Amino acid sequence: METYQTRAARIMQRINTLAGISEDAHGVTRTFGTAAFLAGRDLVQTWMEAAGLAVRTDGIGNLRARLVSQNPQAKTFVLASHIDTVVNAGKFDGPLGVLLGLDLLETLVKQQVNLPFHVELIAFSDEEGVRFHTTYLGSKVVAGSFDRSLLEKKDAAGISLAQAIAAMGGNTQSLANEAIASHDWLGYFEAHIEQGPVLYERNIPVALVTAIAGQQRVELTWQGMAGHAGTVPMDMRQDALAGAAEFVLAAEQFALARKTEVVATVGKLGVSNSASNVIPGEVTCSLDLRSADAGQLAAAYEALREQAEAIAHRRNLGLSWNLIQQTAPVACDAEMNKLLAEAIAASGYEVVSLVSGAGHDAVPISAVSPATMLFIRCFKGISHNPLEDVELDDLAAALAVADRFLTLLFTQFQTH
Repeated sequence: METYQTRAARIMQRINTLAGISEDAHGVTRTFGTAAFLAGRDLVQTWMEAAGLAVRTDGIGNLRARLVSQNPQAKTFVLASHIDTVVNAGKFDGPLGVLLGLDLLETLVKQQVNLPFHVELIAFSDEEGVRFHTTYLGSKVVAGSFDRSLLEKKDAAGISLAQAIAAMGGNTQSLANEAIASHDWLGYFEAHIEQGPVLYERNIPVALVTAIAGQQRVELTWQGMAGHAGTVPMDMRQDALAGAAEFVLAAEQFALARKTEVVATVGKLGVSNSASNVIPGEVTCSLDLRSADAGQLAAAYEALREQAEAIAHRRNLGLSWNLIQQTAPVACDAEMNKLLAEAIAASGYEVVSLVSGAGHDAVPISAVSPATMLFIRCFKGISHNPLEDVELDDLAAALAVADRFLTLLFTQFQTH
């Protein structure tokens, strides 16, 4: 029998090989539907097929491998994460969960386990939402919550989502049929790097995820009056950038005062027709709000909207506030988490409970299935960055926990 170190080393080798497939030569970028994404997906498919799994690509481009139970009444347990990336990404965000899941299924095949339920491994095609600014495309199809109006959305090159799906060999007409029916779900498990510093600072390899923070993303447009930088008096200006800048700091101060309840980020700033000698007349900026508490999230949204409007009024600026995306906070399933906590403790590790500030495919899936997540320690909590890193020992620990979790799950359902 292979050791967890040996298995972890194989996963690490695959992660490094997959990271070599990218849209650019200097980092890891595989956005939905691109040639690099398709090449990466094809590579993962060869590994799945070599493991003896039945594999198919569904209409949205998800890669799906399945082990079938002999039980005619069996439900489906899903192991999953995503294989798309942000631009200039790290190697581990997403692929680690997929390739860890592949190792678990390879082991089940080798051990010829008599499955009490079907097990499906899914490599979701689009979680990050970089190309079309729409997160969870792949998992929403599997959950049966895909909004067909999204097919009309266009990327920066003017290509619609429908056209991108067709170009990658998908089928927009089959999307409704790709969902796992709600009564067929047994559960969902996702392993993922923590994307935060808690485990790194405490030197603990894994953690139990109790909830995933809700998100609200807003695009703000500040409308002032462009003018000559040398001729318009300071007290007569309608400087859109100054208004946006004041709001950036107001959002930071608001969240700092409530740092245990909410986080707020302005990550994008665009100055129209910018020039060093022109007073900015129009500026757009983003606002990303997150909280595990729905009430706190709603209150922060309204409070910051009021602050933005007050800034615009005081500076004689126009303001457009456009909510472009929102997801509610999600609690992981209590029973699944109980089993996962038991697996962590039985593997010899402290059971650390964490709330995920980042979104995951578990969010749409949790609407139709009991869902649980395992966090894995990563270097300084760095994510969405080429410095992303996971130590071999921590990956081996995660494998041990995941193996034990599946064993507990099998035992529970064989006795039912």
